[in-house]
Amino acid sequence: MSLFLELVFKQVKKIPLGKITTYKEIAKAIGNKNASRAVGNVLNKNRDFENIPCHRVIKSNGEIGGYIKGQKEKRIILKKEGIKIVNNKINLTDFLFKF
Repeated sequence: MSLFLELVFKQVKKIPLGKITTYKEIAKAIGNKNASRAVGNVLNKNRDFENIPCHRVIKSNGEIGGYIKGQKEKRIILKKEGIKIVNNKINLTDFLFKF
């Protein structure tokens, strides 16, 4: 496992239930604010959904973003966790977790 992958997964594990963060916030937390796209690529490799809640990572503009199981499934999971999605966006002021 690469160091970058380990660092990303370590940060994603910190996102509490009922909160989301962005690819950009994770990139900043691991020391490379320009690595948002690389963070997304790493999360696409996640298969440990129980321990690494990658569904809690969204785009910086509040849009849901991608998910290995599809955006529809991501929306369902987030709503079950108490995240409100309006017009396909999440209000970052209400739900953003910063590291």
